[in-house]
Amino acid sequence: MATVTLGGDTVHTSGTLPSIGSATPDFKLTATDLSSKSLSDYAGHNLVLNIFPSVDTGTCAQSIREFNKAASSLENTKVLCISKDLPFAMARFCGAEGIDNVESLTDYKNGNFGKTYGLDFIDGAFESLLSRCIVVVNSEGTITHTEQVPEIADEPNYKAALDALK
Repeated sequence: MATVTLGGDTVHTSGTLPSIGSATPDFKLTATDLSSKSLSDYAGHNLVLNIFPSVDTGTCAQSIREFNKAASSLENTKVLCISKDLPFAMARFCGAEGIDNVESLTDYKNGNFGKTYGLDFIDGAFESLLSRCIVVVNSEGTITHTEQVPEIADEPNYKAALDALK
């Protein structure tokens, strides 16, 4: 279990992020077109998993914008923006913002991604949503960087995540 804060109040997640150097756990998430996506759909690509509570919060929206800007210049890299939002909300946001360099995926159906990666909240105001985290995966499927943002309202360290791709 990890401990982070939301507005200074302590909250807990269901576990801890997978460790650097470990194989990336498989996942089954839903895309904005309602198709299913799994780790194998991205085989051979570097991945940045930008994980957050909801696209309808300022910090989460900003992380999508920041990674969208960066993604246009990344070689052999897919940026996956993951939350428990409905696919329609994610599509609406990306359409309104002109976001087209990242993929939006959701764990809304069964929450298995959050449980497998140990990052779903088990208490607090955001209970059952996903903690703000970054997981970087190389093209061989090995985790090279993780960050669980200690205060949910804060943005992740974009530079550290992007540097892990080098």
